[in-house]
Amino acid sequence: MTLDRYVAQQFFPVFFVSLLMFMLSISMIDLFSNLARYLTNEASLANIFRVSFYYLPKSFSYSMPIALIFAAAYLLGDLYARNELTSVFAAGIPFWRFSAPLVIIALGASFFSFIFDDQVVIPTLRVKNQLSRELLHQQRPENRADIVVKAQGGNLIYAVDYFDGRSLILNGLSIIEHDGEGSLLSLVRSPRAVWTGEHWELVNPVVYQWERELLLYHPLGWTDEYREDPETFRRSMMEVEELNFRDARHLVEDLRIAGLPYVHELADYYHRFSFASAPLVVMILSISMGGRFRKNIVLMSLLSSIGTAVVFYVMEMISMMLARLGYIPPLIGAWFPVFTFIGLGLFLVRSAKT
Repeated sequence: MTLDRYVAQQFFPVFFVSLLMFMLSISMIDLFSNLARYLTNEASLANIFRVSFYYLPKSFSYSMPIALIFAAAYLLGDLYARNELTSVFAAGIPFWRFSAPLVIIALGASFFSFIFDDQVVIPTLRVKNQLSRELLHQQRPENRADIVVKAQGGNLIYAVDYFDGRSLILNGLSIIEHDGEGSLLSLVRSPRAVWTGEHWELVNPVVYQWERELLLYHPLGWTDEYREDPETFRRSMMEVEELNFRDARHLVEDLRIAGLPYVHELADYYHRFSFASAPLVVMILSISMGGRFRKNIVLMSLLSSIGTAVVFYVMEMISMMLARLGYIPPLIGAWFPVFTFIGLGLFLVRSAKT
């Protein structure tokens, strides 16, 4: 336990300093890549700084794996250079046991990363993107075609040909109701439905129902039964990266049931989980490389951490692109880089000096 505390005490100061450094770097890259466009559109400095402020959580999310690999590589390299690990190995403590606190820290960081991304990064990124679009006069279209929304536990399905997000009008509306076993109870069709503030008011609706083993239809009178919030329909207009994992899962299920393309969204949904494991991946790689630098430890640790992170993110980008295009299964596209780098890290750990 004393050795574990010593490792943690040596690790965290380096980690926090490097985390701030990488956060600042990523935030500056995002700011300066759009600064000329902001100024061209006469955006105020206050709004520009607001955009940068809302991007800080995303910068933290990107920076944490890089900071972990830098801090671990620097720590192990520094301990090797000061011959402290020689005493540890002479005492009969294996390298894997000495590195166990770092792996535990990485596991905790992975769980924290998933929760932090879901509860903090996604809401702030949504605000940042919206504000950025406003400053650049690139408003997201308020209209969307081919929307499917489930309600009442999936027993009520709204299929909309066209949603007018500004006027809150559903055009070409079909409402399918079935029981828990999947049997059709009714089908309501309406050329248009208008949101009154409390419910959808259907225009000239017709209902189809089974009667004496025949599917018959008749006009449907006035009803205030359908009260699905308009935000539910607007949700399908958002990217998966702007939805928490529950809403993202529902979106994928809605698209699958509707028979619409959903591979892109499914790949992004799986990526939500695989990206959270990045801290563990880079920590294993960092442990495998940490003792290989005896000179210029800061520089070599910085280069190795950035280089490894770049390779990992590039491989992840390529595999996700292939998954989104349907060339490989979404699950493989999301997790292939993770398992590849974990395997590489474990292989390198076996050859590490102990």
